Amino acid sequence: MYNLFEVLLIIVSILIIIAVLMQPSKQQDALNALQGGGGDLFNNQKKRGFEAFMVKVTYVLLVLFFVFALVLVYLSSH
Repeated sequence: MYNLFEVLLIIVSILIIIAVLMQPSKQQDALNALQGGGGDLFNNQKKRGFEAFMVKVTYVLLVLFFVFALVLVYLSSH
């Protein structure tokens, strides 16, 4: 049982890395923040399409990661 959760944790870790790398770049937002102007109007836009999907996938993978990590801690202590 412990080995199964270890493998699942490794798989979820790799998927988190892939999901984060697939998210769109925020370089223009960072540039506007450094310049101090023009970026305030569009900062609160709702994410749509692929970007929204990737954010949701990342959140789900992060929750799975923490659940698997807590299960591994519990199994290793008993």
